Order: sequence, then C-alpha cells, then structure tokens
Amino acid sequence: MKKIFLLAMLTVLGVTTSNAQDTSKKSKKAKTTAVAALPKVDGAGMVFENETIDYGTVAHNADGNRQFVFTNNGNKPLIITNTQGSCGCTVPTTPKEPIAPGAKGVIGVKYATDRVGPFTKTVTVTSNAEGQPTKTLTIKGTVLPDAAPAATKS
Repeated sequence: MKKIFLLAMLTVLGVTTSNAQDTSKKSKKAKTTAVAALPKVDGAGMVFENETIDYGTVAHNADGNRQFVFTNNGNKPLIITNTQGSCGCTVPTTPKEPIAPGAKGVIGVKYATDRVGPFTKTVTVTSNAEGQPTKTLTIKGTVLPDAAPAATKS
C-alpha cells in the first residue's frame, strides 16, 4: 500500500514539475517573438521607442534633459548627419559614431525650463535611414512659475 501511495505522489509531482517547465519555455518564446517584431529594413533603419516625450508639469529651472532612444532596424550602419531643434530653447545632441545594425542609439534633447508656460517643440533628425531621410520628434510639457513668496506679518 505504501509503495502505491509513494508512486502516485511521484507521478503527481512529476506532472507538476513538467508543467512548470513547459510554462517557462513558452514565456521565453514570447520574449523572442517580441524582440523580432521590429520591421527589418534593407539599408540603414531608425525606429524610435517613443517619438514624443511628454515632460508633464515641471518646475521652473528644472532639469530639461531627456533622451530619445532608437534602434537601427536595418542591415547597414545608421549615420545621423544632423539634429536641429525648432528654436534656440531646444538643443539636441547627435550621436557622433555610426549606429550598427541591431544596435541602439540615443538623441539627447535639452529644453530651457527657464521659460514658464506650456510648450511643444520639435527636433528634426537627418540621417541615411532608408525611406526617411528626415524624422521629426516632439517634446511637450508645461513649466510652472515659481511659487509666490508667503506674505509675512509685520
């Protein structure tokens, strides 16, 4: 009787372990599929994680630095030849080296948060990306005024 009970317990545990392993294999496949979902381009390519950065509501003179992250989804190196802000208050930074196929790159942008009020600005990216020699990115948000000083009683 003890042998049958022990055998039954081992069978149940074996099935449970087997199911747990099958589940982990499925999740690994799902991750592989998600990575492979980027459309492939013949030549240099440029796919951004986000084409708009929303600063939200920021304090006056807050840190205005943000980053646009992109991937070269092509089969040739991506060369960014120029980045241009829509005004002097929006200053982008350009990667100096070519971005290899499959590699990620960053275009930095700094907005001058000393200007109070809502803003929407653009950054134009010029590159050798196949089918899109220029790409327009957007930043937006609102810079709050400084808080009014509390009135003091004399």
